Amino acid sequence: MSKKNIIPIFVPHNGCPNDCVFCNQTKITGQGKEINLGEIKDTIDEYLSYFKDKSDVELAFYGGSFTAIDFNLQNSLLDIAREYKNKGLIKEIRMSTRPDAIDENILLNLKKYLVDTIELGVQSLDSGVLKLSNRGHNVDCVYTSSNLIKEYGFNLGLQQMIGLPGDNIEKSIFTAEEFIKLNPHCVRIYPTLVIKDTKLEDDYYKGLYDSLSIDDAVNNIKEVLKLYIKNDINVIRVGLQPTEEINYDGSIVSGPFHPAFRQLVESEIIMDVIKKYFNNKKIDTEIIIKSSGKNISNIAGQKGRNKSELQKKLGQNIKLKQGEFDNFTLEFLYNDIDEKINIKNYF
Repeated sequence: MSKKNIIPIFVPHNGCPNDCVFCNQTKITGQGKEINLGEIKDTIDEYLSYFKDKSDVELAFYGGSFTAIDFNLQNSLLDIAREYKNKGLIKEIRMSTRPDAIDENILLNLKKYLVDTIELGVQSLDSGVLKLSNRGHNVDCVYTSSNLIKEYGFNLGLQQMIGLPGDNIEKSIFTAEEFIKLNPHCVRIYPTLVIKDTKLEDDYYKGLYDSLSIDDAVNNIKEVLKLYIKNDINVIRVGLQPTEEINYDGSIVSGPFHPAFRQLVESEIIMDVIKKYFNNKKIDTEIIIKSSGKNISNIAGQKGRNKSELQKKLGQNIKLKQGEFDNFTLEFLYNDIDEKINIKNYF
């Protein structure tokens, strides 16, 4: 299977009718200047020149709220995307927008320009969290927009944030369960970060908001991610993409940032599964664990910490071996036992 190559085009804060407490699109995207259509074509051509395999290229409009920007500018951007798609240079067109910036006329227009995927920045389906975050839309429009997007034949993407003002693990799980009912094509999960020049920064320094620790964010997102995995929902990102601004020495004031956040979460999940499997088992021999390469890395953990913890807990040496496995299968060999398990069965 070829790897999807993505060409990111940022439309920073264009179209957003209000400022969410956590949002500073200039800092998050690293893009602060106005849109230049000529530069966009140059950007697309530059990315295409990098890709060795051009069979699965996606042009993605990120930042802002695409379907709420000036209609003429919107169509000018889409016209460029459609041109490259008609030439066979890109395969798919993706965009992000607000739940309250979707209606039938908007969707008909996007259909005309061959858009494939529409992601909604929902963040939470708890009305109190939405209000405290100054989202500017209600819960009902999320369901209406999501169903319309699917009805018109687009792929639906949903974005969830953990740790917003007023949020807790129960509300995050509720949002995930509601997302699952909507059966999206894909989901993104982000921990809330306090970024410079936002309302959340002011609240943080006034003592009105406290960000999650790394450990709490990992544990909360772990429970949410398990729900999505168990229900076969494709989670395409966990954690913000590190940039010059979104980094330890960038614009983050506080919050659970880590450049490999997803690995932290997935490592915790697989550790929980292994501990649960071996719970109350008496082990007299060395343990061999076989899995996919990705899971080998997660079981080992950063600097081998997870493996060391397991060896100490189980009282036996552990060997990790990579095999031809999917990411949901583990094989354990110990005490003359050879057993394969599906990690979903241990959630």
